[in-house]
Amino acid sequence: MTLAELMEKLGGRLAQGDAGWVVDGVNSCELASPFDLVFADNAAMAAEVLASNAGVVVLPSGVAAGAYPHGKCVVEAEQPRLWFARAARLLAKPPLATGVHPAAVVPPDAMLAPGVVVGAGAVIGSHARIGEGTRIEAGAVLGDRVQVGEDCHIHPRAVLYPGVTLGDRVVVHAGAVLGADGFGYVRDSRTGAYTQFPQQGTLVIEDDVEIGANSTIDRGALQETRVRRGTKIDNLVHVGHNCDIGEDVILVALTGISGSSTVGKGAVLAGQVGIGDHAHVGPGVILGGQAGVLSGKTVTGEGLKPGTVLWGTPARPLKQVLREQATLTRLTRGQRRSADTKASEAE
Repeated sequence: MTLAELMEKLGGRLAQGDAGWVVDGVNSCELASPFDLVFADNAAMAAEVLASNAGVVVLPSGVAAGAYPHGKCVVEAEQPRLWFARAARLLAKPPLATGVHPAAVVPPDAMLAPGVVVGAGAVIGSHARIGEGTRIEAGAVLGDRVQVGEDCHIHPRAVLYPGVTLGDRVVVHAGAVLGADGFGYVRDSRTGAYTQFPQQGTLVIEDDVEIGANSTIDRGALQETRVRRGTKIDNLVHVGHNCDIGEDVILVALTGISGSSTVGKGAVLAGQVGIGDHAHVGPGVILGGQAGVLSGKTVTGEGLKPGTVLWGTPARPLKQVLREQATLTRLTRGQRRSADTKASEAE
């Protein structure tokens, strides 16, 4: 793809160089060739990328001191990192495999749109519907009545239980399990035995969601679990039944969200965050690593500056937690000194 073609799709201003320059891919400064694209979003990075072998550099306007090196193609963009990421998608090499592998299992009543790829050992259930351009890799399992939109990518050994619905451009990484039964049981108060509460609802994953390897999202009990547009889920994340995860949410590794909880648009839950059942995380809330929200509680960003990080259990502003810890340290030291004084007087 030429630089002119990239700029037509992504914008930016050609500050120097040949718009007809051919770009093969993106790379790091250390590994870049003259046909690679690199980026910088600050002055320190700009000096490094301009000195690299890369043929094309994407920078913010005015970040580099002096003239650009001779022979280097330079694109000025408002968000170079985003420009670079979008360019990487456009430059990605097309996959080699096409069509349905002979070792795949696809029943005659499944509907596969043009351009669908099904890998070896993949299993497609009865009455499943797969949208145009979707790739289902080796060993993946899609149950009966599963619906998958266009241009999705289901990686090896991912499992979609019956009735799960995926929108367009959804990525499901290896080992993820979508639509398993939720952890819901009714206890017999007389005998102590547990009986499963019906887990017959659905799971809906909206457009542009990415789900990391070995993550699990349970179906609704009687209604639905829903993950809304643009949310990105890391590896080893669990979302319980009946949850509603808002648009553009980030869920980082080892986060666990209990049943019937909600997470608002644009929230960020860092690693190992724990959310109790029927809890509510408001839009834009940032929960730091290992933060916790107790069952039935609501955490919002009201009255806080945008970008405020909440930490601890129960989650509260990080500055407050640090003040509390400092106070506790002073009290502990005071008690220790008092004990030492009394011991000395007793001697």
